[in-house]
Amino acid sequence: MARQERVCLVGSGNWGSSISKIVGTNVSRLAKSSNNKWAERVNMWVHQEEVDGKNLTDIINTQHENVKYLPGVKLPDNVYAEPDLLKAAKDATLLIFVVPHQFIDKTCAQLKGHLPEGARVLSLIKGFYSEEGSPLQLISDKIRKSLDLDVTVLMGANIATDVAKEKFSETTIGFRDAGNAARWKQIIETPYFRVNLINDVPGVELCGALKNVVAVAAGFVDGLFPDDESTDNTKAAVMRLGLLEMRTFSRMYSGNVRDETFVESCGLGDVIASCYGGRNYKLSKKFVRSDKSLEQLEKEELNGQKLQGPDTAKVVYEWIDKHQATDRFPIMTSVYRICFEGRDPKKFLSDIAPAEPQA
Repeated sequence: MARQERVCLVGSGNWGSSISKIVGTNVSRLAKSSNNKWAERVNMWVHQEEVDGKNLTDIINTQHENVKYLPGVKLPDNVYAEPDLLKAAKDATLLIFVVPHQFIDKTCAQLKGHLPEGARVLSLIKGFYSEEGSPLQLISDKIRKSLDLDVTVLMGANIATDVAKEKFSETTIGFRDAGNAARWKQIIETPYFRVNLINDVPGVELCGALKNVVAVAAGFVDGLFPDDESTDNTKAAVMRLGLLEMRTFSRMYSGNVRDETFVESCGLGDVIASCYGGRNYKLSKKFVRSDKSLEQLEKEELNGQKLQGPDTAKVVYEWIDKHQATDRFPIMTSVYRICFEGRDPKKFLSDIAPAEPQA
């Protein structure tokens, strides 16, 4: 007899809570129509904190709303907030990882040895795993090596609040195992959230990480000009050039990414969405116009969430510098130097412009 599928969300921020709404709804439907093949309850690991003197988990479990990270959106009744990671993941056969990339090492260490054999992971984490003295790794590779499980990835033009409000969106699932990909699509896709499958884990995941750097660059562009002054041409150029740098880096880093991945939702789609509405874009724009650091703006504006673009720019720059390839990545290099070396963001456009033609 096939074992019962049990779903656990590892993470509960803005995006984690948004995806829990989809997953909870789909799993509830499957549980009621599958002759006990699915457990209806979906556990969601929530880092415990207090909101107005009450535990966030208690609020979620009674009000069915993550009032801190996704206020105003009701979550399905079968989504259960659990502050203990091992309790949340107990007997889970399908685990959705959606924690900030900075916490993946600790999360994997806690879960190691506590998951059933043959469990599968879907990673929604955008970023790299970087450890002093070790090669740069994709998050999916870190999870796979730490837990010895198949890891599929989901990336796309998915502004979390828009998805939670059921505005039509697309996403991309990159897979190695087609059967597992089909299972993930079963609990992720809805009429308003379209899923496309592609056999390219590294390409999909690299797009998800690198687009955050391009979004920072787009924020710099819009921050340099008044709001009533058009930046459409300039930002379009930065987005296109940034996408080319994403492809170049992906080919150098992985070697076997597919060209069509870059016109999927995880590639072109996510670049467009992130360069107009994501947190990396918004804070980078404010950074240019204020005297505050990105770290200070992150603390003031993101309600406990993390800014991913600058950290990704740092590890990417270190990798391309090691491979003596910074001249091939003017946008990635400039973003790094502005974020970490104190270069004036007003120099950004001149830094990425081609050299003067020789007479």
